[in-house]
Amino acid sequence: MQTPTSGQQPGPYRRTAAWRRRALGGGAAGAGAGQAAGPAGGGLREHLRLGRKGLAIGVDIGGTKVAAGVVDAEGRILAQAKRSTPGSDPRAVEQVIVELVEELGEGHRIWSVGIGAAGWMDLDGGTVLFSPHLAWRNEPLRDNLQRLLRRPVLLTNDADAAGWAEWRFGAGQGQNRLVCITLGTGIGGAMVMDGRLERGRFGVAGEFGHQIIMPGGHRCECGNRGCWEQYASGNALGREARELAAANSPVAQELLKAVDGHVERITGVIVTELAKAGDPTSRELLEDVGEWLGLGLANLAAALDPGKFVIGGGLCDAGELLVGPARKAFARNLTGRGFRPAADIELAALGPNAGLIGAADLSRVSSRMHS
Repeated sequence: MQTPTSGQQPGPYRRTAAWRRRALGGGAAGAGAGQAAGPAGGGLREHLRLGRKGLAIGVDIGGTKVAAGVVDAEGRILAQAKRSTPGSDPRAVEQVIVELVEELGEGHRIWSVGIGAAGWMDLDGGTVLFSPHLAWRNEPLRDNLQRLLRRPVLLTNDADAAGWAEWRFGAGQGQNRLVCITLGTGIGGAMVMDGRLERGRFGVAGEFGHQIIMPGGHRCECGNRGCWEQYASGNALGREARELAAANSPVAQELLKAVDGHVERITGVIVTELAKAGDPTSRELLEDVGEWLGLGLANLAAALDPGKFVIGGGLCDAGELLVGPARKAFARNLTGRGFRPAADIELAALGPNAGLIGAADLSRVSSRMHS
């Protein structure tokens, strides 16, 4: 992925970004780049607020649906459309993206297109190296889409896009060290440090869902065993509920009733709805997932020491039923607890649209800087 802080735009748009020297200026990057200095912002935030008149389209590619929206410079969605993800064929996915951009582009002057996709991107931001939930292996997605759309295209990890959106417009505003966790089919992650997306040496940082939290545990789609997302994701919640129902446990009767006895139909969404309606077993299952979530966050705090964790993704529809147990487990497992400041844990503010908002904003900022 190409972020607006690397100083260069990938591929045919490569050019030194003079804005970086102006915005970060010499040695005081932290105060200006990471936090807003009043309503108008300072440093990087001031740059982000000024001089951007064009609209951008953000596209969020998931395992089951592709969502897209026209987004303005304040993060507002002006128009939106969705399609089902067409299996695992990369060419078919590209065609769906083209259809959505063409549909949304009617009646709007579109400056650029941002693509948020689940997977590992190369540091240049042109290729999806690997996606655990889609059939992308060394896929040159950005160049393919630029050729089809004839517009600047920015390719980014979907969790990075969501994290950027929360830092710019949502629950992470004002933070200079933010970690965003997205809970859905798996677990995604993003870090915004001093006003820039931190992607590591090879561009694949933030894959927090694949930290091994239970050696020899459940097999993960990435190929390892015991990954965090096998214990603290929507898929994990559904799996645990199905196992309980398959055993015909007396405490699983509400779960079975909700699916007319068809155990295979139980999903994390169903468990969440039952928990919100007051089913004690579903609440217990959510509490278990929340405890695994808090344990993983404590590990990340020991390594990264952020000021805030923002928790987003579909599973967060459970709200405090999930985050409450996570906060308790985090406090119980935090290294140096009682003798160090602890990061806040807060639910994301932008909901399921965070990914497309962030992808659009990143693409617009990047294309404006290199125009």
